[in-house]
Amino acid sequence: MKILVVGGGGREHALVWKISQSPRVKEIFCAPGNGGITELATCIPIEPTDLQQLASFAEKEKVDLTVVGPELPLTLGIVDEFSRRGLKIFGATRRAAELEGSKVFAKEFMRKYSIPSSQFSVCTTADEAFKLIKHRWFSYPVVFKADGLAAGKGSIIVNDEAQAHEVARQIMVERRFGAAGDRMVVEEFLRGEEVSFKVITDGERVLPLAASQDHKAVYDDDKGPNTGGMGAFSPSPMVDEALHRQIMEEIIYPTVRGMAKEGREYRGVLYAGLMITEDGPKALEFNARFGDPETQVVLPPMEGDLVPLLEGVAEGS
Repeated sequence: MKILVVGGGGREHALVWKISQSPRVKEIFCAPGNGGITELATCIPIEPTDLQQLASFAEKEKVDLTVVGPELPLTLGIVDEFSRRGLKIFGATRRAAELEGSKVFAKEFMRKYSIPSSQFSVCTTADEAFKLIKHRWFSYPVVFKADGLAAGKGSIIVNDEAQAHEVARQIMVERRFGAAGDRMVVEEFLRGEEVSFKVITDGERVLPLAASQDHKAVYDDDKGPNTGGMGAFSPSPMVDEALHRQIMEEIIYPTVRGMAKEGREYRGVLYAGLMITEDGPKALEFNARFGDPETQVVLPPMEGDLVPLLEGVAEGS
């Protein structure tokens, strides 16, 4: 097999490393890749957002399977473009990836399908946000989230009214996150321990991967702002057999079934960012891809060949 991995970070390095161990794989390409990846794959200077060029490369090289790392090409529709050309690809379609691409869609979806999560409000203008702050239903701290993709930095914990005004202004007036701040979610701050729970799904069947935990805040004791991830470990000691079953039954299965019901069949990695609270697991957000940095700790101890699973998802089998 020839495999193309899209992306150029630590997550993609871990994917290439794991894929390279498959006896079925003869050649790996990575676009754009990085210095470390060159030891295992041929790096191609194509950006992950250049969907047409990536698809044309896969056609020309007769790539058997493409594996997408980052979220942006998924939300732009790379799976739709490859599928249209009859190319096999592992990942969520544009409509399915909206589960990550829009915090508003995700929160409203969770409410519709009774998936345990936090209370929330949606603001579509800065004026709405300022009114909500003045006549608030929430207590501080509270979480403000830009609706769209913000490289893991669009979720801000707000501790008082002055900060709330400032953060709302940055997101919705100054456009700190660009078009991602067209809408904003204001949600209840959940207390507990955060867990990353990932599954591979073909839209019907679900295979859970090892749970992990990552650290997002930049300073000790979670004092700093969120980053894309400062480090991770796996497995999570939080997730015992009973909690694993509860997460699958209350969050994962309802999400996969709900997306199918919405006409957005979900194939690929479904990554639930969870808070394990006193009341049980609650979904903070969903991601539509392998997490970074979590992939770097989940894949190395994984036994067996990853490639047949990736191919099975792409084929719906």
